[in-house]
Amino acid sequence: MKVLLIGGGGREHALAWKLCRDDPTIELFVAPGNPGIAKLGRCVPIGVDKINELVNLADGEQIDLTIVGPESPLEAGLVNLFQIHGLPVFGPTREAARIETSKRFAKELMVHAGIPTARASQHSDAREAKATLANFSSPVVVKASGLAGGKGVIVAQSTAEAERAIDAMIGDRVFGNAGREILIEEFMEGEELSLFAISDGQQAIPLLAAQDHKRLLEGDFGPNTGGMGAYAPTSIATPELVQRVMAQIVRPTLAAMRDAASPFKGLLYVGLMITDEGPKVVEFNCRFGDPETQALMPLMDSSLLELVAPVAGNGSLSRARDPEWKRLCAVTTVVAAAGYPHKVRTGDVIELPPPEDGVQVFHAGTARDPLTGELVTAGGRVLSVTAVAPSLIEATELSRSHAERVSFSGKQLRRDIGWRELMRGARVT
Repeated sequence: MKVLLIGGGGREHALAWKLCRDDPTIELFVAPGNPGIAKLGRCVPIGVDKINELVNLADGEQIDLTIVGPESPLEAGLVNLFQIHGLPVFGPTREAARIETSKRFAKELMVHAGIPTARASQHSDAREAKATLANFSSPVVVKASGLAGGKGVIVAQSTAEAERAIDAMIGDRVFGNAGREILIEEFMEGEELSLFAISDGQQAIPLLAAQDHKRLLEGDFGPNTGGMGAYAPTSIATPELVQRVMAQIVRPTLAAMRDAASPFKGLLYVGLMITDEGPKVVEFNCRFGDPETQALMPLMDSSLLELVAPVAGNGSLSRARDPEWKRLCAVTTVVAAAGYPHKVRTGDVIELPPPEDGVQVFHAGTARDPLTGELVTAGGRVLSVTAVAPSLIEATELSRSHAERVSFSGKQLRRDIGWRELMRGARVT
């Protein structure tokens, strides 16, 4: 079987690692890939947004299954183009991907379908947006409506701070075109949770819930990032809670997408806030999350390939079995480059510690120096260090200690991944 994986980050490395374990005989192509993924398959230097070149690659190599990692090619219509050419592909169409690529679309969809979420208003005019702040108490959330790499959200502690955020997004375009339109949203109190569900457009199968850490600094301080770490499982994701999320959020969302003539097929990422009133949607994503995927894949005992292949081939999940999970804990620590999440420095030489039992190092922002062949930093989030152990505290210590032995100038990491769960005293064995 020939599989094409589109992307080159830590999420794609984790997916490639899992696919090769599901079926060691697969012939794996990755575009563009990275030095870590290159040990698992053939990396092809085609950018994720070069959708015509990707179609030609899939067609020319007679690819049996394509899996799309990042959101930008989905927004560009890659799945639509693959479908026109009769190429099996796992991911939503451009129209269905709006559930992530347009926060306005997602919010209006939820309100219309009665899906629990925060009250919000949409604006493209800064003066109008500032006037709306009178209808919200502080803190208030200001969001860029478009794709902003996980960084387009500011939790403003005061009206003045919210006004500065509005000016930055609409006026200064700090998030580019993603901030042409913004949402002013009420702040939700609670604890965040990430739940993935694989959908064939009609039904959905949930994966194990995880919790990520979006802030740069320990204790959840500092600017928002694409994610500084994640862990799974989490004790707040009880079977009853997951059933409630599927019944009140996931299935109604899929029905609403069908009603909008945009059936969602692929991986629906539900970002949740677990409030006193129950689970509410913070955001939807239309693809596997990063870094949650790096924590989940080493825990998945059954085949991911058997779940995604039927969806990519326009089949049904009706005969699919619920995934099985190792009764272990996984913790992922992201090692980031100097300057992240703002102006990132690249080109710093990376030295990796020797391999360690129970640890997988997934490459993200890495490259080979064209002159020396040395491994160097090439992006904001450089590596994801995932440790699997019988208890969360063991996995945390193993992930942290291995990440600390990664060496490059200016590296950043959080040493408190999983702190909420550890404070609860949870031990999952």
